[in-house]
Amino acid sequence: MRTLEDISEEYEFLEGDERYRLLIELGRSLEPMPDALKTDATLVRGCSASVWVYPTQGAGGLHFLADSNAAITKGIVALVLSAVQDRPAVEVAQMDIAAALEPFDLRNQLSSNRTQGVPNMIAMVKEHAARLAG
Repeated sequence: MRTLEDISEEYEFLEGDERYRLLIELGRSLEPMPDALKTDATLVRGCSASVWVYPTQGAGGLHFLADSNAAITKGIVALVLSAVQDRPAVEVAQMDIAAALEPFDLRNQLSSNRTQGVPNMIAMVKEHAARLAG
């Protein structure tokens, strides 16, 4: 998975539809999430599309699997995960993920129903991290 900094550098030079294409590409690059993990427990509430996030703890840190039934939303969750993927759970639990995503200005780049679930995605990631850190 690409780093948030790497994505931000590319995103900065793109406009409109090109930014949508980059988000879709990020979503496609997500590691496949087995259907068995797409349960009510892994479903992110408050998103206009279905989004699932599942945490695992590995030697490299906290690793997330995620998926969505909408291409742009899948790209947004990939963007969120790029900020935290494979970092220690303690670090993720304390991280200001929303601030890390500010350079992408998602609220002004995407429609409100596409971004309404972002705080819930972030909250779920941080809850998983706090639980696994403690």
